[in-house]
Amino acid sequence: MGRFIVRRSIGVVLLLIIVSMATFGIFFLAPKLVGTDPARLFAGRVADDATVKQVTKKLGLDQPLYIQYARYAKGIVAGRDFNNGPDKTHCNVPCLGYSFKNDQDVWALMLDRLPVTVSMAIGAAVIWLVSGVSVGVLSALKRGSVFDRAAMGVALAGVSLPVYFTGLLGLSIFSYNLKIFPNVHYVGFTTNPLSWASNLLIPWVCLAFLYSATYARLTRANMLETMGEDYIRTARAKGLPERTVIARHGFRAALTPIVTIFGLDLGGLLGGAVLTETVFGFPGIGKLAVDSIATLDLPIILGVTLFAAFFIIVANLIVDVLYAYVDPRVRYT
Repeated sequence: MGRFIVRRSIGVVLLLIIVSMATFGIFFLAPKLVGTDPARLFAGRVADDATVKQVTKKLGLDQPLYIQYARYAKGIVAGRDFNNGPDKTHCNVPCLGYSFKNDQDVWALMLDRLPVTVSMAIGAAVIWLVSGVSVGVLSALKRGSVFDRAAMGVALAGVSLPVYFTGLLGLSIFSYNLKIFPNVHYVGFTTNPLSWASNLLIPWVCLAFLYSATYARLTRANMLETMGEDYIRTARAKGLPERTVIARHGFRAALTPIVTIFGLDLGGLLGGAVLTETVFGFPGIGKLAVDSIATLDLPIILGVTLFAAFFIIVANLIVDVLYAYVDPRVRYT
């Protein structure tokens, strides 16, 4: 198991390097290929020539490309200083860029928004995992019943309805009309845990509704396939209780694909639940990315892109480890 984790960890490091190179090329090299000055993009759409020249000097865009990337990569792991004569700006580790519009390093901006995104992602993940898997297992065991047909009908609606529709619908019903959750806004957990949970309940349910529908359908399909295998019939023939056959033999085998997509979905959400945060106006990383796109604040867009990629890659590593634990055969592939 240890050797398997080491192999996967080395692969993760290499993948992070490749992602950083690709991201660097998109934001620093691609504009030059189409005849655009990257410094003007980083300075903003209304920047004058003096500001563009200052940004060029600070970012070292007048240096060879390999030196630019070396400074860029070094800044992520060791911090970076942006120099412009007497004007010197320090960007702390991990330096994911510096927003000249906000006069603040990107990591500090994202760190301030991270609790919002984590709160939304973790809460929704718990709801969709528990509800989706439970409904999927019950539907498989009661195949063809009224519950099965109703559950799969609701799951089909959940897959089809986008979160910006269910989010606005939830706000309209429970916040504006019934006023069960009036004035939905983000409250920090340490400020008031009860208010934190009540304000996040509608976003949690709306976000979980989309994912739990997928998990219910996938769990049902996997359980139906697994429960028809020969080793399940053998376990029943040996006289094992039905509960043991389902939980120990059927569910564990059907769980493997669920572990895979759960890690990827959670990693993607931690990188920024863009639509959900925008609909509810929560100041998370996804909302930060949307606002930065609107103002063409490229350093923030670059930082959020790297941040999201990091979470997804780490989620892949965790999924591989859990996958190997659930199915030991994976360790030797």
